Amino acid sequence: MELQDVQVQLVNKVDEPRFLSLMREHHYIGAQQRMAQTLWYVATYQGEWVALLSFSIAALKCKARDQWIGWPYRHQYDRLKYLTNNTRFLILPDWHVPNLGSRVLSLCEKRIAADSITYFGHTVLILETFVDPARFHGTVYRAANWTCVGKTRGFRRHREGYIKNEAPKLIFMKPLRPDARALLSRPTLDLPIPTGVPKMMILADQMRALPDFFKAIPDHRRAAGRRHKLPTLLALAAAAILSGMRGYKGIKQWIDQLGQKGLERFGCRYQAGQFIAPSLNTVRECLMRVDPAELDRALQAWNKAYAQEDQSLAIDGKTMRNAMDEEGRQVQIMSAIGHQTGMCYTQKKSTESPPKAEIPSAPTKSKRRSLSSTPSPSKAKRSVPTPS
Repeated sequence: MELQDVQVQLVNKVDEPRFLSLMREHHYIGAQQRMAQTLWYVATYQGEWVALLSFSIAALKCKARDQWIGWPYRHQYDRLKYLTNNTRFLILPDWHVPNLGSRVLSLCEKRIAADSITYFGHTVLILETFVDPARFHGTVYRAANWTCVGKTRGFRRHREGYIKNEAPKLIFMKPLRPDARALLSRPTLDLPIPTGVPKMMILADQMRALPDFFKAIPDHRRAAGRRHKLPTLLALAAAAILSGMRGYKGIKQWIDQLGQKGLERFGCRYQAGQFIAPSLNTVRECLMRVDPAELDRALQAWNKAYAQEDQSLAIDGKTMRNAMDEEGRQVQIMSAIGHQTGMCYTQKKSTESPPKAEIPSAPTKSKRRSLSSTPSPSKAKRSVPTPS
């Protein structure tokens, strides 16, 4: 067997039943259904399947891993998305060849960061996996230059919390870039990810309801060539930004990932037996011509219907890039943002240096009605989409 001819590719929809069937038949734990942010890989040799791998969300807590990374506790949960867990690794029975395992792992390591950006909107910096020492020694991972950083404490997750199973696992870690641990340990994380990261899951009912909140906004586009309804365009843009996208290209990328069901829920144009997604130019023109004040009022109305309650607020101020008034002064925005939901309760725009004022304390439930405005469904920088 020539290891150089081994290739790794993502499992497509057609092959998913075969992938699950082989896992159930040959893996000692069995198959694992696809969860959020899961990637399935198959290694092939001359068209034959030789190995299967599954990568999914990282463990929420792992003391030895967290100490090895060295990241602060307050940043840990926000940055877990930059780790992924190799939950399954199966070499099929007829292909137990020396060095095949480390070769397959190496090929996955080379592509998984790009695949994560494509499908989930963010990169991956470190891989992790847990090995049962009662069955294996982790030889394949050691051969692929993974580092054993310790053992788990012998607990497993349960629907009611954590229960002890008396079976600690070996913890293996693999940084995908030399400075991965240093990056995750910094007070501020600066990664060049242009399209944003997922922040909120838009439910089907919310997709259908969003366009209704934008129906009162005047459409300032030219009547000639107008193919998509304004409420639909604004709803698509708002949903993309709520999901973490940045800029016109990020919004368009999010729209393109919607299936026919998703486009139908937003009320997209139906033509030739299918629902049509708007083009990048259409999205850009719509957002450039819409009245920001009208858009903000519509978003606040949507947030009033769907927002959760916050126990505390943060005051956030920023200078808008490339935004000037008629006298050449740069526009500044100050916003009140909920800690728990990340929602923007109110924002004020100014072109002058604001006077010093006492920052109000966060509203309690009894004081909530005294706020002068209702929440909008995003942070200030998301309320009016701007190109990144």
